[in-house]
Amino acid sequence: MTTDNIPPLPELKSEVKERQAHPFRSLKELLDHVSGKDLPPVKFRDSGKAEILPFPFSAIIGQKEMKLALILGLVNPNIGGILLVGPRGTGKTTAVRSLIDLLPMVERSTCHYGCLPSEIEEGGIDAVCPDCAKKYGEGQSLTRASRVRLIELPLNAKLENVVGGIDERAAMQSKIRLKRGILAQADRNLLYLDEANLLNDEVLDAILDAAAQGSYTLRRGAASATYKSRFLLVGSMNPEEGHLRPQIMDRFGLRVIVRGLEKPEERLKAYKQVENYLSAPHQLVAKYAGGTTAIREELELTRKRLGQVKLSNKVAKKAIRTIQKLGIDSLRTEITWFEAARAYTAASGRKNVNLADLHIVAPMSLRLRRSKFIGKYFDEQKGEEEELATLIKPFKRKSTRKIKGDA
Repeated sequence: MTTDNIPPLPELKSEVKERQAHPFRSLKELLDHVSGKDLPPVKFRDSGKAEILPFPFSAIIGQKEMKLALILGLVNPNIGGILLVGPRGTGKTTAVRSLIDLLPMVERSTCHYGCLPSEIEEGGIDAVCPDCAKKYGEGQSLTRASRVRLIELPLNAKLENVVGGIDERAAMQSKIRLKRGILAQADRNLLYLDEANLLNDEVLDAILDAAAQGSYTLRRGAASATYKSRFLLVGSMNPEEGHLRPQIMDRFGLRVIVRGLEKPEERLKAYKQVENYLSAPHQLVAKYAGGTTAIREELELTRKRLGQVKLSNKVAKKAIRTIQKLGIDSLRTEITWFEAARAYTAASGRKNVNLADLHIVAPMSLRLRRSKFIGKYFDEQKGEEEELATLIKPFKRKSTRKIKGDA
């Protein structure tokens, strides 16, 4: 076969274009075309606010201890916060965000500094700012009813974002005004620290100090202000990515170990729940709407019953002996354990905490509290303490005789 009868190949379009002069009159026009700057602006139609559809809390498969800890935190914020510890993909963040539809209504201060009528009742009129003192004297309300919000701290948050700083707009007008930070905005809300072990140390210290004290003072030059910071703190972390310092860990009340689901049927059911949520979120939310409403209403009743729940000294002393046998020094242990037990008792519809209530919440209250370093340190110091006691013993007898002679 010869190639004489084969028609010539058609010219490629790119080759034709190369022979033509390019339409760009300058290098700038070429760069603008390549980068898309010469494209006409796109006009977007305002579609309103984005709709938030959290995964339903009651649709979460398994993870009983994690769900119990979160519920107890909503009932009684005095447990001191919750830390969820586990590998990625175990539903920690999903569970926290699912609390949005369960959060209660609270009386929120309308004041920039968070003043409340209860502060006047406890500390007098000087316990609030001058504006609120005037409103209180005139019979005006200092609060309004509002639902608790879930506030997530960005991982890249800086200290100024967290505690606040100078209001730049006011500064441009030669005025000094402080701007509230995330901590002040989180007052009477739920503050979530995702990947808490990756946060900057000074940021985490500021958050935990404010959470423990319930308020913090911001000073910037000659300006200062004190803000309320009463919030339920929830953190999550993956131990593979780093650990929390012991003093930071101690500030979290309940510690929940979140593992992957062990039963194959549970994992399959969890997958189907997620699949339904991704394909038809409204349908899944509607399916569990009744359960969500029932939980929210029961939580409201439980919070009202909490004030009536008592812990007897007899039961408390048995629990304290257990803490001492475990070699736990932090007094925050008792606070967390007892307050969690009170919340569980209230949820059970009873008024007196028993040992069974303490047993239910004991693992999440007591785990990850012992320090090997402190134990080893005290053991090493034991010999020195015994030597000191022996050497100074004669001083005690001489001191006693001297006092009797003076008398």
